[in-house]
Amino acid sequence: MDKSTLKHVMVANREEIGRYHIIPRALPSDDFPRRVFVGVRRAGKSFMLFQKIQELLANGRTWDDILYLNFEDERLEQFEMKDFDLLLLCHAELSDRRPILFLDEIQNIEGWEKYARRLADEKYDVWLTGSNAKMLSSEIMSTLGGRYLPVEVYTYTFNEYLTAMKIPFDEKALLGAESLGKVMRQWHEYLSWGGLPESVGLSVKRDYLSSVYQKIYLGDIIARNKIEKDGLLRLMLKKLAANVTKPISYNKLTHILSSVGGKITTPTVRAFIENAENAWLILRLRNIQASFSEKETDCKYYFIDNGILNLSLLDGMSALLENIVALALFQKYGHDPNNERVFFYRQNKEVDFYVPEEELGIQVTYTLKKDPDTYDREISALSALPNVHPCRTRLVLTYDESFEITDSQGTIHVLPIWKWLLRAS
Repeated sequence: MDKSTLKHVMVANREEIGRYHIIPRALPSDDFPRRVFVGVRRAGKSFMLFQKIQELLANGRTWDDILYLNFEDERLEQFEMKDFDLLLLCHAELSDRRPILFLDEIQNIEGWEKYARRLADEKYDVWLTGSNAKMLSSEIMSTLGGRYLPVEVYTYTFNEYLTAMKIPFDEKALLGAESLGKVMRQWHEYLSWGGLPESVGLSVKRDYLSSVYQKIYLGDIIARNKIEKDGLLRLMLKKLAANVTKPISYNKLTHILSSVGGKITTPTVRAFIENAENAWLILRLRNIQASFSEKETDCKYYFIDNGILNLSLLDGMSALLENIVALALFQKYGHDPNNERVFFYRQNKEVDFYVPEEELGIQVTYTLKKDPDTYDREISALSALPNVHPCRTRLVLTYDESFEITDSQGTIHVLPIWKWLLRAS
């Protein structure tokens, strides 16, 4: 890597970052000096780095104290592991101050974790981002040796979405007819087209979402994993989208794909799913009641953004509602590769979500009142859950219904998803 080019990019980034208008999001506290931000492409990881940099500058720091690089910059295409040694050298030629390092999409450089470990050993403050869930793998975290804390970055919560759209959602706003109407219009938009930050405010979002999906599909899954049977992978993702609300096993997926798309083996299906997980396209939910092997092979899969999911749906209101609840739970409780904080429950009856540490059971349905069969199915499962697992709070989240149900276990609260989302964030 040419040193003069690297210095040019570093200086150019300073001017660019200063021009960005940032919608503030919750940043981790300063009690630990090294963080790894991970999540899907375009979720806003870079903007969170920009937010932190702008805060530092506003509080008296200067660019003499800051080093920022984005490893997706085409000017850095020739950058290799050995070039990491040039970073501090270039900064030293621009400044005599010890920098805080902000290294964006660092997973693009093979061997990055060794350099990150060395920075930590030399006591630098470092903020890293990456779009690959393997950055949270036990192997990588073992290499980093506890020197970095991971931070999962998701697309906008409903609160953040409303903030970005400059729509008030305080108690007074929710009581006024006109202001509530504005919130509800944005709720319909958020439910259908998700919360990718750069999609906010676009009048037509499908083209943007399609371009993001293609980048994830072609770049982060197909190219990175050298997949040849890309037609079968595309079909598998469509089947997962169509089955968001249902558990589906590797064997069942293998049978479906073999019957309609050509011969494929179960190990290949498993690899496809892991590739999609590593790209943060899908998130796995395990059955708390399943055996160890079934916990891995018979799961539910949710998509990282409702807008991306909606690209594959025709009439998918139930899928969109459940997917958006899953994302809110993962954002609140985390979704590392060994996630043991959010589950579904299935044994004769099924509860959509169960959070052990909160003793919380949640069902998601469009309506309870209009379909007696749905009412019986959802409520009977929630009534049975406390007999198997501790359950202090039971919710049924619906499109727009709000009431309470009393049974032998206590009270089941029924409320609209949008209200729950505003409270959950």
